[in-house]
Amino acid sequence: MPTISIFKDDFESLLAGDGRRKPAVSVEQLEEWLMLVKGELKGHNSETGELRIELQDSNRPDLWCCEGIARQIRIKQQGKLKRYSFLRQKPRATQYLIVAPGLDRVRPYVAACTARGYRVTEEGLAQLIQTQEKLADIFGRKRRTVSIGLYQLAKIQFPVTYDLVKPDQAKFTPLGMETVMTLSEILMVHPKGLEHGHILEGHERVPLLHDAKGQALSFPPIINSREVGEVQVGDEDLFVEVTGTDLPMVVLTLNIFAANLADRGARIAPIETRYPYKTVLGKSVVTPQDLSKPRTIMVKTIEQALGQSLGAHEVKKALEVYGYAVSVGKNKVKAKLPPYRQDLLHAMDVVEDVAISRGYNEFLPVMPAQFTVGGLSRIEQLSDRARELMVGLGFQEIISNILGSPENYRNAMRLDGTEWGRMVEVDNAMAVTFSCLRQWMLPSLLRVEAASSRAFYPHRLFEAGEVAIPDPLHELGSRTETVLGAVLAHATAHFSEIHSCLDVLFYHLDRSYTLEPLAHPSFLEGRVGRIVSEGMPFGVIGELHPEVLERWQIGVPIVAFDVNLTQLAASK
Repeated sequence: MPTISIFKDDFESLLAGDGRRKPAVSVEQLEEWLMLVKGELKGHNSETGELRIELQDSNRPDLWCCEGIARQIRIKQQGKLKRYSFLRQKPRATQYLIVAPGLDRVRPYVAACTARGYRVTEEGLAQLIQTQEKLADIFGRKRRTVSIGLYQLAKIQFPVTYDLVKPDQAKFTPLGMETVMTLSEILMVHPKGLEHGHILEGHERVPLLHDAKGQALSFPPIINSREVGEVQVGDEDLFVEVTGTDLPMVVLTLNIFAANLADRGARIAPIETRYPYKTVLGKSVVTPQDLSKPRTIMVKTIEQALGQSLGAHEVKKALEVYGYAVSVGKNKVKAKLPPYRQDLLHAMDVVEDVAISRGYNEFLPVMPAQFTVGGLSRIEQLSDRARELMVGLGFQEIISNILGSPENYRNAMRLDGTEWGRMVEVDNAMAVTFSCLRQWMLPSLLRVEAASSRAFYPHRLFEAGEVAIPDPLHELGSRTETVLGAVLAHATAHFSEIHSCLDVLFYHLDRSYTLEPLAHPSFLEGRVGRIVSEGMPFGVIGELHPEVLERWQIGVPIVAFDVNLTQLAASK
């Protein structure tokens, strides 16, 4: 979940709003208010006034900043959201931004606005940068779907062009550097080019934002120009742009920045973006733009979910003091989100906001009317029994992560290009070391064994845990099942030894089984078998291939088995 830093003085100023007298806010009062934004105070530096806040809601990117938190609390105190003038009616733009043909195949969308009259403070600049980074990294999936640029407006001559150029065609001095560089050099040398260059991989031409004088503003989504894109304390007029691959996300991100700057006293002016191709909002798009649409919810739905009789007017009041625009009908309410939010996907989202707005302490606890007794599921009973038996056989249990790397789960097991090597992979993973889910248990055991070479042999390890098995016929594309894995490692480890352990395990589980010949890349040929019970395969057993041991840097033979307990439990 996002964790942000804010400064107490800055927060108090934003909380007052409209030049009102700044209220003093105690840390205790702030902790109470943070319930409105599902936030938790993680730290407070009384000397600097810095507050560390963790947000428990990843669906509200508007709250990942001091302005958003102060806005939500201020609305609650004032009774309703003060509507932003630049969104009261269909805005008319006096400046425009031109999109070049061909960008629909690279990075198709851009939205922009200007903000005048706010003199950037040190705290305000810190918040602008933090919001820019949080939105681009988390909401924008590390700039893949959304990236943001801030510029000194006085240095820009309109119209601005969102162009498409060859990497060696354009050059400018990027932020953090002192020398002029081509776009190719930025991709090869600049830290941001190395980090985000993969987004533009495979494209012969890349995006460039420049003004009417041909002056480069930025290389989206990589880096801004130092001459124009380095906002400093004391700047008064700003140009804000957002580029990306999803137009509603791009517009929402710009709306958040526009609202934040307006809360700090800036006058927001819209900019018209002219596309050479069709978008979901047309070929001419004026931003900021309110994309929210009203949704009708039955009051009965809200009352049933919350377990209280509220009535339409109480629901209306609760939603209005949380920022919604609400109208009441017969036994229903029509609710519309503020322009900086776009997280209303289900009626339960409205129910949750009603509960947060009213306060959870307003709801009376009700004891359950029925008495029920819980119990372990069949698979948990079987896995607990299997754990007891393995401990009785002298094995030591380990508990490891289901997430790991393709290197460990596939490459080190000699499974490249085989059916055994198919895995569930994590999209947009934070690190390669946690980019896929294990499809069987043995790599997790070998990881521990590889780090245990100094411990006295023999080593007898086991784990009973979850694995993810790709399955195109399943509604989610994969199955999560419980698997028991065991390894036995010492200088004279052999197949018969691990086979005897499997015999004892199945005997005490009251199961019969047979072994069938099997060719498996991770095991020695002729010393591996498929475990079959009642005609169904339940796992593998065998001696690990020397090449597998070499890849794990293990110096002794290992014998192992891998048994699917979920399938075993379902078969009886």
